[in-house]
Amino acid sequence: MEMEHSRRTALKLSAMAGGVAATGVAATGGVATRTARRPVTTFVFVVGASGGAGAGGYYELMLRGHRAVAVELPGHDPVGQYHRAYQAPQDLAALASAPSPMKGIGLDDYVDAAVTTIRRAAKNGPVVAVGGSMGGVTLSRTANEVPDLIDHLVYDSAFCCVDLRSAVDYLATPEGRTSLLLDPALATGVVGDPARLGAVRFNWRTADPKFLAAVRAANIAEDGPQGERELMAMLNGLLPDESLTVSSEDGRGHKETWGRVPRTYIRHTLDTSIPLALQNRMIREADRLTPRNRFAVRDVRTGHYATGDGWRQIIDILHGLAPR
Repeated sequence: MEMEHSRRTALKLSAMAGGVAATGVAATGGVATRTARRPVTTFVFVVGASGGAGAGGYYELMLRGHRAVAVELPGHDPVGQYHRAYQAPQDLAALASAPSPMKGIGLDDYVDAAVTTIRRAAKNGPVVAVGGSMGGVTLSRTANEVPDLIDHLVYDSAFCCVDLRSAVDYLATPEGRTSLLLDPALATGVVGDPARLGAVRFNWRTADPKFLAAVRAANIAEDGPQGERELMAMLNGLLPDESLTVSSEDGRGHKETWGRVPRTYIRHTLDTSIPLALQNRMIREADRLTPRNRFAVRDVRTGHYATGDGWRQIIDILHGLAPR
């Protein structure tokens, strides 16, 4: 269960211009000269568990002259995820048995989707690939496949598997055992039998105070009314179903491929889902594997789900990573 930048809407850009300006050609004394244009960077975002493909929070990057797109992960289409039983009043019995579009979908499928997106984006210029939370697992595996198409990797408080094979393995370490993702109260939000559904289905629309308190504690750093508002915004951007297997599959980056791509880790210093000690462990392991290509580390004082000024700082960091 990962909650990353979930205030998302579908993101599509189309720019049309005509005449001399569109070609980059200016008439000077009757001689046509081509004006210099810097390459436009595409930020490719890989969402974590329960995240949709929209990217409403990334409009600021576009206003700064970049492109931004979120990978459409298989099974993460809201059209297939939402059921009438999920509406209010809810029919929990029907919700527990409704077929899941996530059935049979695993990490290889996520990687295929990310590779396809990056291949298309790379035709237009530099690519900065960003993974948040569980999206880091997909990010590393994707970099194994197309390292030469990625100019920079960014782990935004994300799992970066190096010595250990999976996110689940890292949560079992001394640094990971304090993660509030392991709070038993979170399991009370699961609807249906994951083995039968072929997916983990959360009822994000429940009013159960214990479950909501556990979700908030694991993700939101703000106290008081602002924290409650951030929680509600996050919950309303999450999809019910997530892959049954991605968190336990082999997500390690390889030295010869992933290891040669420049990378940055954005540490969320108030994160209680991927605790700071666990973030530091994964950074150390990666640096030890590729000592000549170490993580550049940036800190943002925010929880697992970045909000407010924390999210603005992350956008500033990403903007600064665009190749010039």
